[in-house]
Amino acid sequence: MSKIETAGGSATSTETTEAMNSGGKSAIDINGNVCKVPDFTIKDILGAIPEHCYERRLYESLYYVFRDITCVASIGVFANKYAYPFLFDGIAIDTMYTKLAKFTFWFGYTCIQGLFCTGIWVLAHECGHQAFSDYGVINDFVGWLLHSYLMVPYFSWKYSHSKHHKSTNHLTRDTVFVPPTTEQFKKKRGLVGDMIYNHSGDSPIRTLIELLLQQLAGWIAYITTNVTGQDYPAVAAWKCNHFYPTSPLFEKKDVLYIFLSDVGVLTQLLVLKIWYDKFGGWSVFINWFIPYLWTNHWLVFITYLQHTDTEVPHYDADEWTFAKGAAATIDRKFGFVGPFMFHDIIETHVSHHFCSRIPFYNARDASAAIKKVMGEHYKSSDENMWKSLWKSAKSCQYVEGDNGVLMFRNINKVGIDFTNDGNNDIKKNK
Repeated sequence: MSKIETAGGSATSTETTEAMNSGGKSAIDINGNVCKVPDFTIKDILGAIPEHCYERRLYESLYYVFRDITCVASIGVFANKYAYPFLFDGIAIDTMYTKLAKFTFWFGYTCIQGLFCTGIWVLAHECGHQAFSDYGVINDFVGWLLHSYLMVPYFSWKYSHSKHHKSTNHLTRDTVFVPPTTEQFKKKRGLVGDMIYNHSGDSPIRTLIELLLQQLAGWIAYITTNVTGQDYPAVAAWKCNHFYPTSPLFEKKDVLYIFLSDVGVLTQLLVLKIWYDKFGGWSVFINWFIPYLWTNHWLVFITYLQHTDTEVPHYDADEWTFAKGAAATIDRKFGFVGPFMFHDIIETHVSHHFCSRIPFYNARDASAAIKKVMGEHYKSSDENMWKSLWKSAKSCQYVEGDNGVLMFRNINKVGIDFTNDGNNDIKKNK
């Protein structure tokens, strides 16, 4: 009898087979757990959501916009005009300790501003889904303003993100966080990549470097080069971005709106130029640029962990359905920051994928309702998100499967070894 050994014990192949056969098509994740394919439909899910969850209240949505903008502006004024002068203007000699204190002050300041700016980004995301209000023109105008301030091409991202929602975890149609298959992963690495992997093994340093690059430059790389998106081999690489009006990411009818997105970004660059001329480079750097980088980090941090986990399956074209794809996301918790600053985008992401028109302030009720239908297929995690980030980076490098359901695998020897060792055993890597 073959055996799958996991961190929590062993499961015999008979037990695993019974589990897999009891609920339709299934797959084994890297921890040896059975991932069953959902059998409910999108009609089942939407029918369970209470009617009041769909109610979009313009004034409530605007309240959160004004609240977050007020927080950013008031914290900025307080830090620059009062707190910093009070703490440091009386210091005659700039020692190593005072420099460290100043660095700590500005680091904390930009971090807080980045959190609130991420909240503003989330509200613009609500506009893109038309969850902000019942009025499309207001949604797009508010979203365009907010996203442009954060150098996001509003309509461009709105359209590509809509395709992501329509094809979540579809291997050939999803538009972001599309994992490579075994063959694609090997081809992508190439000769140089193979040498690096062979010499670094499962080195934490390599994983750390990859994570730093992802968190610092992931969002910018995505909107400028479509990294982690679909490949378009028939189109020049420089056209595959969120700024080129006829990019393959969009439809022909979207050209004017892509242009308006670019106008928004260019307008913000002009605003920054005026800001620089009037208040200087330091003001732009510390009050906009560093919070902007923080926002990009949080955006990648949030979305990567919503779609990347050892339990999350991907599907080929024959197996995928909208309901299966929407269920292949995961809710997490991020303490006080998640509900208050990030507007529950972390805690209610599964329900958001089933119906993105539901405003965030109704999403918890919707989540509670769909859990009853999803049952064991609902995925959530209470694990510290920083720990999850590290684990996912090491564990989830490519996907593999031969029945239309593909699960994450890795070359870091994390999880079980799916190679038959001759004794018909599948063992956990050490």
